[in-house]
Amino acid sequence: MGKYFGTDGFRGKAGEDLTAVHAFKIGRFLGNHFKNQHKDAKIVIGKDTRLSSYMYENALAAGITSSGCDAYLLHVTTTPCVSYITRTENFDCGIMITASHNPYYDNGIKIINENGEKMDDAIQDEIERYIDGEIPEIPFATEANIGKTIDFYNGRNRYIGYLTNLATRGFEKCKIGLDCANGSSWMIARSVFDALGAKTYVINNEPNGININDKAGSTYLDGLRKFVVENNLDVGFAFDGDADRCLAVDENGNEINGDIIMFICAKYLKAKDQLPNNTIVTTIMSNFGLYKALDEYDINYEKTAVGDRYVYENMKAYDYFLGGEQSGHIIFRKYAHMGDGLITAIMLMNILVETQLPLSTLAAEVTLFPQILKNVIVDDKDSTMNDPVVIAAVDTCTKELGNNGRVLLRKSGTEPVLRVMAEAHTHEDCKAKVDYIISAIEKSGHLKEIKD
Repeated sequence: MGKYFGTDGFRGKAGEDLTAVHAFKIGRFLGNHFKNQHKDAKIVIGKDTRLSSYMYENALAAGITSSGCDAYLLHVTTTPCVSYITRTENFDCGIMITASHNPYYDNGIKIINENGEKMDDAIQDEIERYIDGEIPEIPFATEANIGKTIDFYNGRNRYIGYLTNLATRGFEKCKIGLDCANGSSWMIARSVFDALGAKTYVINNEPNGININDKAGSTYLDGLRKFVVENNLDVGFAFDGDADRCLAVDENGNEINGDIIMFICAKYLKAKDQLPNNTIVTTIMSNFGLYKALDEYDINYEKTAVGDRYVYENMKAYDYFLGGEQSGHIIFRKYAHMGDGLITAIMLMNILVETQLPLSTLAAEVTLFPQILKNVIVDDKDSTMNDPVVIAAVDTCTKELGNNGRVLLRKSGTEPVLRVMAEAHTHEDCKAKVDYIISAIEKSGHLKEIKD
């Protein structure tokens, strides 16, 4: 990670950690960078529904055009939409303004390369140097060389058309619930499932700038679970603020997380001989229960560091089709170059319709181990991770669990916290191990606050 850019873009509290000046300079650098490569350079911008997203959209467009490059505005749309439009409409790069699942007062800037993938670290490092004044100032374009800002609303419709073509059957007999998190998917999601013939029921689709992810979406499933049961729906899908994640709820209101979704899809794809190299890609956070279920069907798996960026890099390097995270970032590499919540929902619906089985039945083959995850704010993440007292606590828990569980202490790539996770046969064992490690962090003098 760099000074500003983490594993998923430049993210922080709007107006403090991430300012309009930062956005303007990012636009200046990118506009100049691509304008120097060819005269018809163009960059596409999307945003989520946060109050501050409009400020950053204007600042980015001003930076881009003042460097002589054209800025195309998709307005409110999803991160996967920006990725798709960037790679299919020959843009030099795409920018998404979002802080994903974070609360409304945070925001972020994700940069996407011409292939619809997360931007290379090398360019982001150069942007950081420019922000900090370590690179000479970029000249302003003048006269006819100033770039244009162009409304590109129709790009969203092209993305919607692409999604509807991914369905292998119509969904006419299905009652589907959608939780749009008052975020980027609030218009697109319904349009897609209505076009596919589903009886669509939607909640949290009235964004007001400050209610994004507020007791809504993939980080808060209680509302969708209740909604599915009360309305006798077949399935529910919950997206995060920028809709690159999707979690599901079965007809009984039970959560179906990313691990279970990957198993259902992997089993189906293998039966169709459509799982390249008989392998899926997971992260180190995936549940033991997923691996046991995959072993039953002789499906292989890779494990990467946490982050859909690392999952995608592994998939691309070894030509895998399916991968993802427990949190709902699922990548179907033939169709998208990053997690796409709407594609995940469509792929799962294809299986439900073809098998004519309820989601609860498809998910029953995975028995997840109990997990507990707590986030702690510390004075310094690296110092805490390397503290002998903390290392000893992690080692002790690891030895005690043996082959019956695990503990994991890792740095967040998007927030100033450490994540403490334990997985074991019982909830009590998980809690004891997490509490033990947090106690060690406190004894070492690094703990500032337990977030949850």
